[in-house]
Amino acid sequence: MSAQLVLKPGRERSLRRRHPWIFANGVAKVLGRPGAGDTVRVTGSGGEFLAWAAYSPASAIRARAWSFSQRDDIDAAWIEARVAEAVARRAGLVTGTDALRLVFGEADRLPGLVVDRYGERLVVQFLATGVESWREVIVSALVRATGCRDVFERSDAAAREREGLALREGVLAGSAPPALVEIDEGGVRYAVDIAGGHKTGFYLDQRENRALVGAHAAGRRVLNCFCYTGGFTLAALRGGAASALSVDSSAAALEIARHNQQLNGLPDAKCEWREANVFDALKQLSAEGRQFDLIVLDPPKFSPSPQHVDRAARAYKEINLKALGLLAAGGLLFTFSCSGAIDVDLFQKIVAGAVFDAGVDAQMLRRLQAGADHPMLMTHPEGEYLKGLMLMRL
Repeated sequence: MSAQLVLKPGRERSLRRRHPWIFANGVAKVLGRPGAGDTVRVTGSGGEFLAWAAYSPASAIRARAWSFSQRDDIDAAWIEARVAEAVARRAGLVTGTDALRLVFGEADRLPGLVVDRYGERLVVQFLATGVESWREVIVSALVRATGCRDVFERSDAAAREREGLALREGVLAGSAPPALVEIDEGGVRYAVDIAGGHKTGFYLDQRENRALVGAHAAGRRVLNCFCYTGGFTLAALRGGAASALSVDSSAAALEIARHNQQLNGLPDAKCEWREANVFDALKQLSAEGRQFDLIVLDPPKFSPSPQHVDRAARAYKEINLKALGLLAAGGLLFTFSCSGAIDVDLFQKIVAGAVFDAGVDAQMLRRLQAGADHPMLMTHPEGEYLKGLMLMRL
C-alpha cells in the first residue's frame, strides 16, 4: 500500500484546482515511511483522494503531483508515456532550428525534468526527487523517443540542492560532448558549451525574441547587456544593425561570443565586446555620452526566491533607468526578467517606474515571453518565469 500524505483542513484547494505543488506547511501527517522520490497518495483531511505525487522530505515543496487521476499507476510505463508525449508535442511546434526544449517540467507532467536538444545531443536536468528516482527509465525513454544516442546531464542548479540532492553532471548515454556544439537558429550559427555554459548551455527560451530583435535591428546602433555568448548581438547584426556593443562580466562567455561572430562571418568593425559589470558599464556609457537605437537587457535571475523580490525590483529598476538614459528618441528597449518570483504585472510596474524616473515618454509595443517549446501549464502559473517588454522611447 502506498504511503499517504494527509493535508491540513482547507489546504486541498490548490490541488483541487490541479496545481501540482504540495507545500510542507500544508501537510498534516505522513502515513507510512516514504523515501525521497517515492510515490505517495495525497488525500484531504477527510481521506478523499487528491493526487499521486513524488515525495521530497527535504524540500519546502514536500511533494509534486504526477497525476490527479486515482486510476493511474505511476510506474515505468506511465513515465515512459509522459516522455514520449512531451517529445511528440514538440513536432512541428518550432521550425528553423535544430535546438529546442523537449521537456519542461510541470508543463509536461514531469515535475523537475528539463530536457533540451542541441542537434543530435540531449542535455538533461533532474531537479526534483521524483524524476531523480526514475533516471534510468527517463534516459532510455528519451533515446527511444528522439533517436539521439548522446545524453549529457547538467543537474547542477540550485533547485536540486533545495530538494536535498547532490549536484551532478556527466554522460548518461553515448559519448561526451565536444567543447562546443554548433547549432543553427534561423540561419544564425551558435557554438554552445553544453558541459560548462549557463543552464543547459544556451538560452533556448529567447529564440523568438532574438528573431524579433533581428527584425527591428536594421540600421540601428545596438547595445546588448548581459550578452552571454552573443545571442541577441548576432541576431541583430544578421538583421542589419549598424553596430553592436555587447557587455558581459564573463571573459569565458565573451570568448565564445567572439567565436560565434567569426562563425557567422560578421565584420569586426561592427562589433565591440566589453568585459564589465553591466551596472558599471551603463554608468560609464552615460559618462561617455553614448546613444543607442536598440538596447537589450537580459539579466540573470535577480530574485531566486520571494524573499529577494524587493532587492531584485531595485536592480531591475536601476538597469532600466540607466538604459532609458542611453536610448535615443525612436529607439527600442527589449527588457527581460527571468525571475519567477517577479510576475508580469510587477515587472511592468518596475519598468514603468524607471520610465517615470528617467523623465521620458515611452510606449509599450509588445509583451514578450518564452517560446512555444517552453509552455506554461495553465494551473501552474509559476512556470511562466520569462517575461519581457518591447518599448519605444518617444
